[in-house]
Amino acid sequence: MKIGMMSAWNQTSGVSIHAELVGKEWIKAGNELKVFSFLEGDFHGYALIGIDENYIIRCFGTPQRSNYLNPMPFLKEDYDVFIVQDLGMLPRDKLGKIFYRIRKKAKTILVAHTNKLKDDPSYYQFDFDAVVCFDHRYKKFLKEVYPEDKIHIIPFPCHPWIEGDKKKARENLGLPLNKKIIVVFGQKWRDIIDTVPALLDINNKYSILLLIFSSAQRVHGFEKLCKVTTISKEVLEQKRIYEYLYAADVMIFGKHSLEGAVLSSTAHLIMGSGCTIIARDSNFFENMDNEVLKYRSLEGFKKCLVSVFEKDKKYEECRKAAKEYVERNSSEKIALAFIKLFNQLL
Repeated sequence: MKIGMMSAWNQTSGVSIHAELVGKEWIKAGNELKVFSFLEGDFHGYALIGIDENYIIRCFGTPQRSNYLNPMPFLKEDYDVFIVQDLGMLPRDKLGKIFYRIRKKAKTILVAHTNKLKDDPSYYQFDFDAVVCFDHRYKKFLKEVYPEDKIHIIPFPCHPWIEGDKKKARENLGLPLNKKIIVVFGQKWRDIIDTVPALLDINNKYSILLLIFSSAQRVHGFEKLCKVTTISKEVLEQKRIYEYLYAADVMIFGKHSLEGAVLSSTAHLIMGSGCTIIARDSNFFENMDNEVLKYRSLEGFKKCLVSVFEKDKKYEECRKAAKEYVERNSSEKIALAFIKLFNQLL
C-alpha cells in the first residue's frame, strides 16, 4: 500500500512521536510511506532531532509563522491513503485549496490530536473519509461535528517493550552505580519544581542523582538540589533517551491537568523501556490506573519514590501493568489497526 502522511517528523512533539511509531511499522510491513512535513525553519515543537529519512519531504510551515505550503509534492506524489496528523499546526487554508485534488486519488484520514472542538471555521473545511481519535473522551466531542460512523478509536501507540541493562547503561554513560537516578526530559522540569522539598527530604535517606535534559537556556528552581542535580541543555534523540532510561530508576512527569482530552505522548514513548513513571494525578493519565505511580501531594510523591527505590509490591504491580499496557498498544498493533482501516476505506 502507498501511504502519504502530512505530519511532524523528527521533532520534539507528541504528533511526531505518534507519526514515527506507526509510520516506521508501516514500512516494516512492506508498505510505501511518503511523509510531508514542516520546514526546518518553521516547525511545531522545541527542536528538530535526528536525520531525515529519504521518504521525508519538508514542504510547509506552521500557520502561526510562515503559513507556507508548496503544493507540488502533494499533487505529484502517488499514494492510496492520505493521513493528516493534527490540523491545529498545519496551514489549513492552503491545504484546503488543494484538498479536492488529494481526495481524487486517495482516501483521506484525520488523526485528531486536538483536546476540544475549535471555533475556527478553517478546521471544518475538509471532508475526511475517516477521523481517528485515541479514546472515548475525544470521540465524545468529535461526534458533535463529524458523523459518528466516520469516527474510529485507535489508541495512541507505545514504543515496544525492550528492557536494558542498568549497570551496563550507567557504565557507558559514565553515571554512578551507587545512586538512585531520576530523569526528567524536555520542558517538564518546570512542572516538578514543587517537588524540590520532597526530593531534598528523600535524599537524606537515599543518595539520589537528578538528571534534567532540556533545550531551555536557563533551568531554575533546583538551586537547593544543586549538589545532586545535573542539567544538560540538549534534546535527546529516541535512542539516546532509552540509554538514559535504562540507566535510571525512575522518570518524573509532573504536568498538571489541562482543559479537555489530553494524554502523555512521552509516557507512550518511554514506558517500553521498563523505567517506572511517577506522574502527578492529572487528566494526562486518567485512562491509566496501575501503569504509572500517581501522586497528589508531596507525601504521596515521596511514597512513590520509596516504592520504586525499595522495589516493593506496588512497584512490581506497576511494572506488570505497564508491560501489559505497552504490549496491548504496541506500535506494531496500532499500525496494523490503521492498515485495517485503510483497507476498509479502499
